[in-house]
Amino acid sequence: MKVAVNEQQLRAEIKKWKEEGLTIGLCPTMGFLHEGHASLMAASAASCDRTVASVFVNPTQFGPNEDLESYPRDFEADCRLLESKGVDLVFHPEPSDMYEDDFCTYVDVDVLSKTLCGESRPIHFRGVCTVITKFLNLVKPDRIFFGKKDAQQLAVVRRMVRDLNFDVEVVGCPIVREPDGLAKSSRNTYLNDKERQAALILYKSICLGIELVEAGERNSEVLKAGMLDKLAEEPMADVEYVEVVDGSSMQPVETFKEGDLVAMAVRIGTTRLIDNFTAGENDIKAG
Repeated sequence: MKVAVNEQQLRAEIKKWKEEGLTIGLCPTMGFLHEGHASLMAASAASCDRTVASVFVNPTQFGPNEDLESYPRDFEADCRLLESKGVDLVFHPEPSDMYEDDFCTYVDVDVLSKTLCGESRPIHFRGVCTVITKFLNLVKPDRIFFGKKDAQQLAVVRRMVRDLNFDVEVVGCPIVREPDGLAKSSRNTYLNDKERQAALILYKSICLGIELVEAGERNSEVLKAGMLDKLAEEPMADVEYVEVVDGSSMQPVETFKEGDLVAMAVRIGTTRLIDNFTAGENDIKAG
């Protein structure tokens, strides 16, 4: 496995692969990798000739009061996991390699980025779309892989790729969970023991929501009320939102259908956690 730390090194490897006619998969990450990230690498390695993973904590998607400086990092451990999952090249640039001092060009997907996480993190998806656009231009992959835990991000990137005519297939991979159901996240490391136990309320609420959907419920307000009642059972849970939105537009719906998204953001202590499920999908299982 090779490591490229700047654009020139990355382009040199990509050029060779393209000349050989090889297919390329891209797995964008911010590092501090876990089994959820590993599933993306495995999916890429299984369907592409070569896999590139980025390990880059992207500053443009963090707001002024968010955890950019404290975001967990362990590049050596990341490389061990990446190599074990068949990654061929890691792109690990410094922020100064990605953004010049006078950088002023951004990619912003309207509408989809304004709801859910976009309400409390107004610049987040602009930063995501900008860095993904840069990665797509640099790597020119055939497929790009994202986890469904970040469902709004996946929807935003799908729309950006469609609207801007990028020649790439966007692949969404299932949420990977801990044995007790908590969705895998790099931010789980922020939780102390008591908070970690309290965080299970997200999974319990997700399970209740799925039960209601499978029982035939299609009224968004009834579904949200049931899930909010479940979340209220945990005193440490500070709910930012529970919403039911159209699976493509990320806009709220009164009556939901198969393929629509049920999403939540909840703070446990100072840690912001997200989780979701898609109506009609039955792949929400604890590890």
